[in-house]
Amino acid sequence: MTRCSTMMFLPLLAAASTASSQATQTAPAPPGATSPASTFDAAAQRSIVEKLSEALRDRYVFPDVGERAATRISAALAAGKYNGLADRTAFIQRLSADVQAIAHDKHLNIMVPSASPPPRGPAAMPRGEAGVTRADKLAGGIGYIEVVGFPRPRAFKPVLDRAMSGLEGSSALIIDVRRNGGGSPETVAYLVSYLVNPGRPINDIVSRVPKTKNFTRESQSSVPTPVSFAGVPVYVLTSKATFSGGEEFAYDVQALKRGTIIGEVTGGGANPTGPVDLGNGVMARIPFGRAENPVTKTNWEGRGVQPDVAVPASDALKVALQKLGHKPVGEIGAASLKRVFAPRSTALPGYEPAIRQLIAGFISGQPNYSAMAPEFAEETRRMLSQLRGDFTPLGEIRSIKFRGPFMMGGDEFEIAFANGTRLMAIVLDPNGKIVAASPPMMVRPDK
Repeated sequence: MTRCSTMMFLPLLAAASTASSQATQTAPAPPGATSPASTFDAAAQRSIVEKLSEALRDRYVFPDVGERAATRISAALAAGKYNGLADRTAFIQRLSADVQAIAHDKHLNIMVPSASPPPRGPAAMPRGEAGVTRADKLAGGIGYIEVVGFPRPRAFKPVLDRAMSGLEGSSALIIDVRRNGGGSPETVAYLVSYLVNPGRPINDIVSRVPKTKNFTRESQSSVPTPVSFAGVPVYVLTSKATFSGGEEFAYDVQALKRGTIIGEVTGGGANPTGPVDLGNGVMARIPFGRAENPVTKTNWEGRGVQPDVAVPASDALKVALQKLGHKPVGEIGAASLKRVFAPRSTALPGYEPAIRQLIAGFISGQPNYSAMAPEFAEETRRMLSQLRGDFTPLGEIRSIKFRGPFMMGGDEFEIAFANGTRLMAIVLDPNGKIVAASPPMMVRPDK
């Protein structure tokens, strides 16, 4: 699972990067990030290896593994094994391979930031609101909901409550996490809460205290929900792309004997992770904790969640409907009798003025800190010179168009500047204070 800070400059594709099992990724560039030269000299390589080694030793959830991985890459550097890898991508790939040879951890990633979003295609993630794409009533009173991510509870709870309330009275419930890339353990527990009585232990996260071999434990239990499906048959649909928090949901349901898992073995990533800046345009995600289910006392790391009924992911909905005694239909659009939840199609009140004011403050070098939550204001002060350098060349704002709800809460906008068009997202708290924003990303021509 990836824990998302309550304040930060958020990458626009957080869920997608969490779901990836690649050791080397391209991630959205943070504000102020410049495109480094495509070649790395020895000093840059040494700096990256030293910072990564330190992070592995100080933060990695398994201290002995972190020490061995750090020793391996430090020794490789000293032995000249990275010599000749002047291309940044080749260097990062080799460094990643050396770390993964020890760690074998799909949440441990070394990333090369990029200012452009990945290409869109037929498998692109559907538009959702705080991780929920749709909820439908099917034949026989069966309820269906797709959840593609687990943002922080502040964003997720009101949206999930709206969707699940529309499914109240369902004779059975199908929960589709085939495209779920993960998120907050607390949010996972909230979805599970709809399926069980309050007070049931659901999941634990065991986290390492940085620079020590000590650990803390954070436990989540079920809480009351506006409506309950505690006595309703539940089917959870999975795929090999189901990852991290998506896997945790399926695993928790299975461990609690609260539902039937139908689909494919999931990705196998159970270690919460956090970002580390390695400098020279390179970032890493270092797992700092591990999930521990209170029933099994273990997790799905490296193995994935094993379905109760193993079928290709494309057949999972059809098989679930068959088991419920209904016509097997493979696509939700064809199976739906009534859609009871769809993502918002209008911007939240106050969001467009807030993003205009935020950008104007970046360009002028005089942001309105009173309009920001304290943590976000502190982050903005720290990064102001970089932010000003990012936004000033774009020129004045010509137009702002609402694109849809943002995955992590709030809204995403397409902003046409005098010198280019960018995507940005912004998140406000209940008092209208800015708590998070995304860096500007170039709009692709195939959007």
